[in-house]
Amino acid sequence: MRSSMKAASVCCLALLTGAALGGGGVAVKIANDGTEDVMVTVYDRSVNPSRVVLANERINGFALVPIFLVGDGTGKAKVSWTATSIDAVTPRCGHADTVADNGGTVNVHANTECSGA
Repeated sequence: MRSSMKAASVCCLALLTGAALGGGGVAVKIANDGTEDVMVTVYDRSVNPSRVVLANERINGFALVPIFLVGDGTGKAKVSWTATSIDAVTPRCGHADTVADNGGTVNVHANTECSGA
């Protein structure tokens, strides 16, 4: 319930920000495309400076989280994400940069070995 309220607040803020910047809102679903829960951070790269849309949000396996991004005139938005598995023993990571269409889905996953310490 709390995550839904947070997502709704973020969506409203994104639409207001998009209108203020002259871009349209781009509705996108963030989808965990695996069975394990992941912690996800999503950045809207359509604005300068970039802004965090989701910060360390836990997304259950195969769950969807709706977000709104600032779009360009073609209804697309630049987005990047990072994900970390919940498993503390053998953590896995993932990240990507992509362009999202209005109404589209961005798949996130943590399926590679984490680099660093």
